[in-house]
Amino acid sequence: MSTDTKVRPEETTDTSTGDDTPKFFHYVKKNKIAESAVMGTHVVALCGEVFPVTKSAKPGSPVCPDCKKIYEGLRKGE
Repeated sequence: MSTDTKVRPEETTDTSTGDDTPKFFHYVKKNKIAESAVMGTHVVALCGEVFPVTKSAKPGSPVCPDCKKIYEGLRKGE
């Protein structure tokens, strides 16, 4: 059995650090990113974190270690 999960690590955030800079960026289903950004709906990251998309990550941004571990495990199965 396989799932059709699409992830895009450079598009979402979790809680801010107080200066509107996110602590980590999370991996979420690609097709939910634009919907969340426009409609304000919440997305669920691979690690289980639930939040609305408010920021786009830049190259080199910190990635949630739990999301990264899960994502790497999914890619090995391809």
